[in-house]
Amino acid sequence: MNRKVKITIEDLYHVPDNGKAEMVKGNLVLMPPAGDMPGSAAFNIALSLREYQHRIGVGRAYAVNTGFVVNLPNRESFSPDAAFYVGPRTGGRFLEGAPVFAVEVRSEGDYGAVADRNMTAKRADYFAAGTLVVWDVDVLREEVIRVYRASDAENPTIYRPSEMAEAEPAVPGWTMPVSGIFE
Repeated sequence: MNRKVKITIEDLYHVPDNGKAEMVKGNLVLMPPAGDMPGSAAFNIALSLREYQHRIGVGRAYAVNTGFVVNLPNRESFSPDAAFYVGPRTGGRFLEGAPVFAVEVRSEGDYGAVADRNMTAKRADYFAAGTLVVWDVDVLREEVIRVYRASDAENPTIYRPSEMAEAEPAVPGWTMPVSGIFE
């Protein structure tokens, strides 16, 4: 007899090699490590958010592989490439609830119709969990940032390398030069 074992949040704490994973529809979804440009872009964004955190004294910036536990019908966690969070600290445990701002940097396998549908569904999950702004960062093809807001999830603002990107209303007053993401 073939029996399916239900995956729990505790299983995320035991992902092999401390890999990046999320729980989606009761399944553990493993994510490959970032390559050069996606990894650098995520780090640059998280570093800028950390500088903002120190300047305003509210919230915290997080880099890749930080877990956020949520309670949605089809999703139990997120692990964005960078994020800004205003909830309480949880010590060594995953953060409770969604970040107010999440960044998803596209890697090699994040292009095409299937990838776009998956990104759209993930953004919808972020918004359903309470995230206010999601960045879809394309460092490999178009070199743009698409800024999606919960208040208008279908119409992103697009920023190019010569512009300053923002994450209003999630991160008030914070801006970052798009060219700084691609360094």
